[in-house]
Amino acid sequence: MTESVYKVDGEVVTGLRNAARDCSERGLLYASKWAAELLCSLSPAKRQLGQTTVPHSNFHTSTPARSRSPRPSISFSVQTPAPITHESVHAFPLQPPQGDPSMLPVQPPEALQQEAIWEAEESDQIAMAKTFMDSKEFLRVIHWLRPCKSAKAAFLRVYSQYLESEKEALREWYKLENTREQPPEPVNTSLHELLELVKNATDPWLLFLKTIFLYRLSRREEAMESAILSIAQYPWNWSTWIALGDCLADGDELSSLLPLLPLPSNHPLVLMFQVKTLNSLNSPTDNELGLCDRLLSDDCFPRSMWIMALRGNVLYYLHDFTAAEAQFRKILAIDPYRVDDIDILSNILYVSENNNALSKLAHDYLAIDKDRPEICCIIGNYYSLRAEHEKAVKYFRRATQLDRTYLAAWTLMGHEFVEMKNSHAAIEAYRKAVDVNKKDYRAWYGLAQAYELLGMHQYALYYYQHATALRPYDVRIWQAEGMCYEEMGRLKEATECLRRALIGADPQETTIHLKLAKLHHDLEEFAEAAAYHRRIVEVCRSAQKPIQEWSKSAVYVARYHILQCGGDLALARQYLEWVSVSNAEEVTQANELLRRHLPAAVMRQQQQQQQSAASAGGRAASEGPSLA
Repeated sequence: MTESVYKVDGEVVTGLRNAARDCSERGLLYASKWAAELLCSLSPAKRQLGQTTVPHSNFHTSTPARSRSPRPSISFSVQTPAPITHESVHAFPLQPPQGDPSMLPVQPPEALQQEAIWEAEESDQIAMAKTFMDSKEFLRVIHWLRPCKSAKAAFLRVYSQYLESEKEALREWYKLENTREQPPEPVNTSLHELLELVKNATDPWLLFLKTIFLYRLSRREEAMESAILSIAQYPWNWSTWIALGDCLADGDELSSLLPLLPLPSNHPLVLMFQVKTLNSLNSPTDNELGLCDRLLSDDCFPRSMWIMALRGNVLYYLHDFTAAEAQFRKILAIDPYRVDDIDILSNILYVSENNNALSKLAHDYLAIDKDRPEICCIIGNYYSLRAEHEKAVKYFRRATQLDRTYLAAWTLMGHEFVEMKNSHAAIEAYRKAVDVNKKDYRAWYGLAQAYELLGMHQYALYYYQHATALRPYDVRIWQAEGMCYEEMGRLKEATECLRRALIGADPQETTIHLKLAKLHHDLEEFAEAAAYHRRIVEVCRSAQKPIQEWSKSAVYVARYHILQCGGDLALARQYLEWVSVSNAEEVTQANELLRRHLPAAVMRQQQQQQQSAASAGGRAASEGPSLA
């Protein structure tokens, strides 16, 4: 049964409008921009739906939390128990109470009323502190909000402490640059102290901060629980969804998490979260493409550039570059100054070798803002396509200087160093990419290739295995791992990798089958080799390919059946006759097999059949009297 499509109503409009304001007031600019863009993608008539809903309050949920029923009784906190107090947010279980599955944790009305009073009294201090935050004067925010009592002031104060501690960690990290003492990434030593400030939080915004701190401390299960409880009270803070997605290691964990979300499965937020998370894991499927189409339907957000970009990313990861480029062109037609995700379009133009379009894109965006990492990435791709690898490295390095966590730049820089045959520099760049995001297969794959260039196959194998764990159906990686095993002389393992590659390969492909046939021949497993060659013949004939592409396989199959006791002489004759009347190189071999070896094989087979018949008759005669 097909699930009904969720329709955007006044509740959603109000939620987005409030989120754009609430996130902005708390310095969550990315989430605020996301909400504002989604809101403005709706028609004026739909935006009017939210004008007559309940008045705005900072403390009640803009979309009532609803649960699918029944909900699985799963809690991520089972394996990492934490002290639970009456004031602690952990007092609320992840599964709804018995008897009313729609109930989810909310703050008591008295607490909400008291918060509203405190926030009204502290509105001037909060407004001043927000100006300090916008100026990145985080210590002043902490100083002036220390006496305040409201949850909003507490959020701004703790968030500013976190941002200041991140700045300090980054400064200390850069002091150790180019030394052996420099850790892979900056170390924030204040995270435990910050977590103490929000450990008993019940406010959804403070729960969001708690999620961040727990994730940074590698306490993923608790971080996921905190994120879910934050979403239950305030679903429209997109930063919480992003933090929740960061906690997930693969698609299986996402599938386990979706039933725990306090929203219907067809809610736009759930669909966006699913697609966004799988994009970040580089593993979307056609299903996610369908979800994007639902989100872009007339009932949802038909003109949302953010969802269009989401769809473009899905097409990019599915390697449908033509459709992906068309999707990004549609976005540019609506907003030619949108920088977000424009680096993906440059990657598409690079892969398509569209030099003119990539040149124009680089020129246009260089005039917009030369200090955005995405734009540096476009220029790097442009120079790379022109084979000016030194200049490409310069711009990719510039992108990483602007944003140390910009994964694509580190990976692309590694690719450039590989092109320059500088394997050691490539390894360093790929390692930086892995430090930024261990869930991105491209950095692991790049490391494997770099070590293989150095002839260090055991190291390469280790990294290939990491890449295949992240991309279990990626044909290219399994092929590369199989070739690595072959270089090491481990032919059995090589055949296993190539058989694994066939799972995700095109049913009409023949290259992997040809490689498998060769490996089985080298292992003297002639029956298996002949089976793969026969498959090549069948595929090529069904695709009406020229005989030159499959004549060698046909002769191999025939030779196996004639000379190595395969036994199917009719099939051998048919294959040889096809080759013998062609202009393929194997015509001479086919004619020789037909004229000299096939008749002898037919005679041997007839003699064996006669001997078998005679021996069977003798046994029947000897057994006859005893049976009587």
